Amino acid sequence: MPQLAKRMGRAKPSAIMVVAETAQRLKAEGRDIISFSIGVPNFLPGEHVYAAARKALEADSGQYGSNRGANALLDAFIGHLGRLGLEGYTRNHCATGVGAKHILYNLAEALLDEGDGFAFATPYWTSYMDIAEIVGADIQLLPCPPEQDYKLTPAQLDAALAKKPKLFLFNNPSNPTGMVYTKDEIAALADVIARHPDTWVITDDIYNTMVFDGVGYHNFVQARPELRERVIFVDSLSKTYGMPGWRVGLMAGPESVARAVTVMNSNHITSLPEVVSAAATAALSGPQDVPAQRCAEFQAKRDQVVAALNAIPGVVCPVPQGAFYAFPDVSVAFGKSHEGKVIANDVDLCNALLEAKGVACVPGSAFGEPRGLRISYTCPTPQLAPGLARIQEFFAELA
Repeated sequence: MPQLAKRMGRAKPSAIMVVAETAQRLKAEGRDIISFSIGVPNFLPGEHVYAAARKALEADSGQYGSNRGANALLDAFIGHLGRLGLEGYTRNHCATGVGAKHILYNLAEALLDEGDGFAFATPYWTSYMDIAEIVGADIQLLPCPPEQDYKLTPAQLDAALAKKPKLFLFNNPSNPTGMVYTKDEIAALADVIARHPDTWVITDDIYNTMVFDGVGYHNFVQARPELRERVIFVDSLSKTYGMPGWRVGLMAGPESVARAVTVMNSNHITSLPEVVSAAATAALSGPQDVPAQRCAEFQAKRDQVVAALNAIPGVVCPVPQGAFYAFPDVSVAFGKSHEGKVIANDVDLCNALLEAKGVACVPGSAFGEPRGLRISYTCPTPQLAPGLARIQEFFAELA
């Protein structure tokens, strides 16, 4: 019998989706489950988005679209970039894809040959590792433990880039930690990048509008405009506009890179559907009240989550300032037992928490940091306090 390609030996299902699907199965079986697992924003876009989709459906041409993306969508994205303070981009600098994950995979294929260095910080979003392994990159991890608030230091980055990786991937605000880099921190890292001209830089900044405490969103290109020739900005409608199922990702960067992603699209997807493009255009160019409102709600939830976690003796949760995640260090539980079951590691902890208390979280090892676990606090507000109380009860019962 013929064999699968060798790369499939490196490919594996998303660890986040495995936990989410387990929680859904238990719910279907009648269990009382509160899920803090998947990063779905749990709100819907404004009515103007649906109106644009209905109008596009009524006027459907039935034709293929642009490999790069519809002009109206590209223009709306450029307008969004301007609101973020990223000026000077044209349609030729941009491309679209079926979600940010698709954009990131296309970029990895376009920028990396097998064996090329690919550097990113730990904790990382699970798909970074999955994509890097599938394309056969030489993975270079930059550990950022809770003791440094899960943030990359200029010295770490300088040492990493001195090894001349072909690609450095940077995530701000961070999934899974929710940490946000200040303007000064971004400037210091940008100064380091400027000293290492042989590395492409991707900024995965899909949570750029979900920033708390007045910290604001900042990008390397703003700090050092000359980096525009090497920095690729990646965005998505999934989190900001409550549109994960619409699958719209976007990128802006050097024309050569945008052209490469467009070529990849021509072979992978051809184009985004007309209806999806129209809805995405409306989201980016229409009223921004829904994202602003949700950001305020998530900040309030953040405060509730961090207070509950840091009230647990031995648990340490650096305060996230963006996205909708908390990433506590729960290693105080390791070596203890719950209802006779030893908690040896983060996986054991998450399994026991789900079984005993009906709370689903993702083990930190899925993100490269086994001392932690990720809590996505996008669940319906009435579930948040009970879910946190169950976590506190679980830790109180450890022996």
